[in-house]
Amino acid sequence: MSTRLPPRPPKYDHFNVPRFAIVASEYNPEFVQGLVNNACKELYNLEERSAIELFNAPGSFEIPVVAEMVASLQRHDVIIALGLVLQGKTRHAELIAESVANALQQVALKHATPVIHEVLLVGTEEEARERCLGKDLNRGTEAARAAFSVLRTKQQMQNSTAKRPPIR
Repeated sequence: MSTRLPPRPPKYDHFNVPRFAIVASEYNPEFVQGLVNNACKELYNLEERSAIELFNAPGSFEIPVVAEMVASLQRHDVIIALGLVLQGKTRHAELIAESVANALQQVALKHATPVIHEVLLVGTEEEARERCLGKDLNRGTEAARAAFSVLRTKQQMQNSTAKRPPIR
């Protein structure tokens, strides 16, 4: 587990407006809204022209279904999944978290659309506050930085293949 945020990627220098979808759980709203707010703030800090659409899911378990519907629209460069699962005394939270992680990866692969996975599994409300509402380790900020990093890689690949003849 990292103890600090990754560095802020360089400013976005592409002529197209970056298009982001945020799929956020409505469950644990006091924490998830902190993730959403910090992700949006950082996306706009990195590129003030960012186009952001917010889609809600009832809970973290439903995030992959909504992400699949969003990816099917084919109008976003990157999807950011935000949610929070609090670990209880049973394995229920672990099963949800594992299922969500696998399903989000399948959405990304099926549509060749990056999906940033920040559906957090935490043990305590203190951990949730630190990761969702804090400034030093905010996973919403981290998700936005990851989204721009993968978008930059995607564009480099598109530019590279557009300028080169196919390899034989």
